[in-house]
Amino acid sequence: MKIKKAVIPAAGLGTRVLPASKSIPKEMLPIVDKPAIQYIVEEAVRSGIEDILIITNRGKSAIEDHFDRSPELEERLLASGKQKIYDEVVAISKLANIHYIRQKETKGLGHAVYCAKAFVGDDPFVVLYGDDVIIGDVPATKELCDAYEEFGLGVAGVKYVPSEQIGKYCSLATKEIRKGIFAVSDMIEKPSLDQIISNYAILGRVVLPPEIFSILENTPIGAGGEIQLTDAMKVLAKTKGMIGVEYSGTRYDMGNKLGILKAIVETGLKHKEVGDDFRKYLLETAANLK
Repeated sequence: MKIKKAVIPAAGLGTRVLPASKSIPKEMLPIVDKPAIQYIVEEAVRSGIEDILIITNRGKSAIEDHFDRSPELEERLLASGKQKIYDEVVAISKLANIHYIRQKETKGLGHAVYCAKAFVGDDPFVVLYGDDVIIGDVPATKELCDAYEEFGLGVAGVKYVPSEQIGKYCSLATKEIRKGIFAVSDMIEKPSLDQIISNYAILGRVVLPPEIFSILENTPIGAGGEIQLTDAMKVLAKTKGMIGVEYSGTRYDMGNKLGILKAIVETGLKHKEVGDDFRKYLLETAANLK
């Protein structure tokens, strides 16, 4: 079954990137000339997604404005003969059918996904975490959707994480099916060192069957005093099984200051307009580092 729906939780407060996120949603922080969430939406669209639900909360109206038309700006661009940038701006509003809902209480990722129940209905769907921009030749979402079509099970986008860092994420019980594809039978959120099952963690993308909502309804409060999506997926993994896909793209944590800097530098180097000049600048700067 082709997956056509996506959910992007974007209701987090962005405390790790304060003070910038006090007035600007962290999802709107730019990577060169596009906000982070546009990269995420474009990834979904390149993967065949047609309907996208973005979960927001108070103070996130800039996200809705970004994907809407801007008649005054468009008129000025045309009057100035800036057809190319006009076309780019208009295209943003036509990327997909984008819907919005507010998560009125920030009770965790599991609660945010549960807010999408009416939107999802009885269809499988992909969750693209709003903090995670993944850039690669093949969209990570497509790699996960392809695995869902093959196996008919929930799919987690995974990466290898060193033991000293995996306590920030989750740890999965995995068995390799073939290169980059794993059977997932268990998981634990934010494990201590003695709880690590493996060094594979879910990072940024999952495909879920609609049964996840009945599981979330009965998921107790977990780590951090929140309803953890990982706890619900653990039930799914232990009862029906899940698939792990080690996606090929590079993940940037846009809720982390260093992650933002890495995204800007690495994307900037490949940018058609500024890449060459930026490379020269970096080489000159690096030569003066001590």
